[in-house]
Amino acid sequence: MISRHQTPSITALQCFEAAARHLSFTLAAQELHLTQSAVSKQIAQLEASLHTQLFSRIRKRLTLSPAGARYLVHTHRILESIEQASLEMLSHDIETETLTIAAHPSFGAYWLIPYLSGFYQSHPHIELLFVDLLQPQERIHTQCDVAFLFGQGNWEGVNALKLFDEGMIAVCLPDLQPELQATSTPHPKATTLIQCGSRPSAWHQYFLEQNVDPTYSYHGPRFATWSACIQAALSGYGVALVPHFLAAPALAEGKLVRPWDYELASQGSYYLTYAEHEANEPALRQFIHWIKANPCIKPADHSI
Repeated sequence: MISRHQTPSITALQCFEAAARHLSFTLAAQELHLTQSAVSKQIAQLEASLHTQLFSRIRKRLTLSPAGARYLVHTHRILESIEQASLEMLSHDIETETLTIAAHPSFGAYWLIPYLSGFYQSHPHIELLFVDLLQPQERIHTQCDVAFLFGQGNWEGVNALKLFDEGMIAVCLPDLQPELQATSTPHPKATTLIQCGSRPSAWHQYFLEQNVDPTYSYHGPRFATWSACIQAALSGYGVALVPHFLAAPALAEGKLVRPWDYELASQGSYYLTYAEHEANEPALRQFIHWIKANPCIKPADHSI
């Protein structure tokens, strides 16, 4: 551990960040409502404590040294973290509780966020903080209170409430539908297949279960998320194979149609999950009870 006198003050970091951004002690001083000598002194003390030169002067112009450029990255993170923490405190009163909710961006945008729109009205004392869950993480529940996950519901040390199964359907623009429905069975070569990186074998399974040759089922543009696949279908890239519930809004509005009726049963379901040792937290219990009131959730564990 470094000694206390080597730990920079917030003022020193603010002076360094402002001077690095403006490449001027004078402009940094004006922004921070300090004198130029005060800014210069703070940065000199910072350089002394770090035993590193953070700035250089080239032909009377102030520039960041390579070490200064590296240190600036960390300084930005520290100051942004402090600002975020302060904003969070300012947005809460003394009785407010916060729940951190993690979900895949597509699931959050298409289902979770619209569904939770009424939560604040019934629970004004609970603030929800949403974070994106891009990849499954073994220790995700150390970083959030609730995680919406896809799988079999058998995560160790985790309570899982089943929400619904996932059915996969093909969707495309209405203009493509007549051509694709000309044959009684779908075929991988009939059109461009939009691929999702998180389910690379979905199209292969879709054709295989209909006894259709899946040879070309892996061909087509590949996207990282379901929402990107849906947007690609809306943009006329081809046919996307996506979870039914995610495509439902575009289908209801007539923006997308189903060229083939077959629905592929997925190998997993969506779950609300939380750490077992957090089960008695009041805010978490209220959140789970509110989720259970949704009619789309199939009866499961109601022990809470």
